[in-house]
Amino acid sequence: MQIRLWEMRTAKGLTLMELAKKSGIGKSTLNNIENGKVSPTLFQLETIAIALEVRITDLFESEYK
Repeated sequence: MQIRLWEMRTAKGLTLMELAKKSGIGKSTLNNIENGKVSPTLFQLETIAIALEVRITDLFESEYK
């Protein structure tokens, strides 16, 4: 499964810095999540989803369609 953070963030018209401010998660951490360098914790996923006003499941892309 891939995290669709970049797609969701850009669809909402937010920069990394804006999402960092809304979520309280550091810009570099968000960047690392977007680039697949780190896996977010459940708490981070929940915080990001709230900041983007989406469901946590919206942040995932299943390899099986």
